[in-house]
Amino acid sequence: MRPLEDRFGRVHTYLRISVTDRCNYRCVYCMPAEGLNWLPRADVLQYEEIARLVRIFAGLGIRKVRLTGGEPTLRADLPRLVAAIASTPGITDLALTTNGHTLGRLAPKLAAAGLRRINVSLDSLDPARFRALTRGGDLARVLEGIAAARAAGLHPVKINAVVLRGENDDEVLSLVDFFSRDAASTELRFIEYMPFEARWHACVPSAELRRTIGARYTLLPAPRRGDTGGPARDWTVAETGLRIGFISPLSEHFCAGCNRLRLMVDGHLRTCLAHEDTPSLRDLLRGGAGDDALAAAIRGMVLGKPEGHDCGVDGGTPFEGVMTGIGG
Repeated sequence: MRPLEDRFGRVHTYLRISVTDRCNYRCVYCMPAEGLNWLPRADVLQYEEIARLVRIFAGLGIRKVRLTGGEPTLRADLPRLVAAIASTPGITDLALTTNGHTLGRLAPKLAAAGLRRINVSLDSLDPARFRALTRGGDLARVLEGIAAARAAGLHPVKINAVVLRGENDDEVLSLVDFFSRDAASTELRFIEYMPFEARWHACVPSAELRRTIGARYTLLPAPRRGDTGGPARDWTVAETGLRIGFISPLSEHFCAGCNRLRLMVDGHLRTCLAHEDTPSLRDLLRGGAGDDALAAAIRGMVLGKPEGHDCGVDGGTPFEGVMTGIGG
């Protein structure tokens, strides 16, 4: 089998799937306060369509799948989709990114269906600030969901924190301190803010975060784990054993090693997070295309993947589109 390769020699083994554009939070860096106009349900990929596309992607060399949103746990009967993907030959790793709001109830069902790992978005440990950043989120409920995920065996639980200058950057050490208590079952990841359409917040570069943490703790480079192919560069806190990842799309571009594709909620295959001009697999699928034709279309789309983006910490072109429909 030929690898799923673009014209720059990048081989793709990782597919992120947005299962819904809807979300029960309104995070300040993700969507406007008034929310968005959700896609009509008829435009959203059905579970059977997603499962079929995953089988085709697996045949092209995709090994890792991550379910995202919007908030994926808002999609009805999500464990059914998890079970279908987990049983797909060739898929060796299935993960989910969530805001954790409904995780207390769903974690055992997702684990039983075949989910292996989970990421929870959490940008503050202060209840009032958390509520402000998410425009209504409940920190206590999210922490309960994280505990439920650990109890269900979905660990290490990865905590995703987007750091915004002047808004929550004073909590970096507090996050390290707090999650160091459960270092054996938790990983903490700091993510640089990525501007979509306009730059509403200020990014804090990962190097600055490492200096802040390094002033209190000893950070040791951590070896990469297997072939999961994520963008994080990991370190271990020597004093506590907590593993910390830094995802640096603006200050430390990782485009040259990108192995990710994104199946958007409407079936468009976004080959680059920064660029909107993506063709629709949904239309081909619903138009009666066979598996071979779909596989050929996917190869053609990947071959046309851009080399990268030109968005930086303080300038450049913002990413195109809206995060809730792309899937991060």
